[in-house]
Amino acid sequence: MALSVALHLLILGVALAGWSWTSSEHEPPPRSISARLITQQEPEPSPVVEPNDQQERNEERRAEEQRRQAEAARQEEARRIAEQKRQDEQEKRQQQEERERQVAEAKEREAQKAREAEAARQKARAEAKEQARQKAEEEKRRQEEAKRLAEEQKRKQEEQRKREEAERKRQEEQARQEAERKRLEAERKLREQQLEAQADAAQKARAEEARRQQEAAAAKAREAQMLSESEKYQALIRERLSQKWYPPSSATEEMTARLQITLLPTGELAGVKLVGTSGNTAFDNSALSAVRSLNRYPIPKERDTFERYFRQFTIEFNPRRMIR
Repeated sequence: MALSVALHLLILGVALAGWSWTSSEHEPPPRSISARLITQQEPEPSPVVEPNDQQERNEERRAEEQRRQAEAARQEEARRIAEQKRQDEQEKRQQQEERERQVAEAKEREAQKAREAEAARQKARAEAKEQARQKAEEEKRRQEEAKRLAEEQKRKQEEQRKREEAERKRQEEQARQEAERKRLEAERKLREQQLEAQADAAQKARAEEARRQQEAAAAKAREAQMLSESEKYQALIRERLSQKWYPPSSATEEMTARLQITLLPTGELAGVKLVGTSGNTAFDNSALSAVRSLNRYPIPKERDTFERYFRQFTIEFNPRRMIR
């Protein structure tokens, strides 16, 4: 037992001496190793170690210590790499979460924009529908007003025709009565002044009747001539205006603009006024431009025909027709 303890102390002393002799000042301090006895067996006696064997053992211990240090360094490096990897993965997760959050926010913004756009579209459709309804009501009122005006005009024309017819009959009756009076007067004179005066009065009466009939026929012929002349120049005016009129692309066949035109005796335009709108500003302006672009209007030479039919008249502009 004493020999074994002495051998162990000797080996420990040699190891410490060898360690101090071979250690470099830059080598890290060796790790401390704690051990405890786990068996109660008797320690075997240490063999006697020769100096060469002791040196080899010291070199093996140094090599083993270096391996342990290298392993510790490798494990430390592995731990550092693992920690770095963990930190990188954590940073990636955070970046991924940030990207996902940004994507979610972007999607929410897009959804909000889509909802706002849909609301705007719904509002625009509602406003367009309301405008269409108002426009339809306005068009209906305009048509009803145009119909009423047309009926009113027709009624006034019929009343004017009846008045003229009554006036003509009154004048004819007055003329007949006057003729009858003259005839009776002539008969009286004829009776008083003998048969010659009676014959003379009858001749005068016949001449007067012939003159009256001739004047009536001449007036009727002149009226027909004025009407024919007016229709010819109305057609010329419609043709000239059709050549100058360029309806807009938005024009439809239902659009009609009524314009009142006033001319000078020279055929020059004195004024134009929109008396019936089509409901489309571009369409109305195109009709006004056509009327104003005509430098001189074709008009009859007869002043009476001009004053009656062309001093002031109304014309309608419609893509399918132009009506005066």
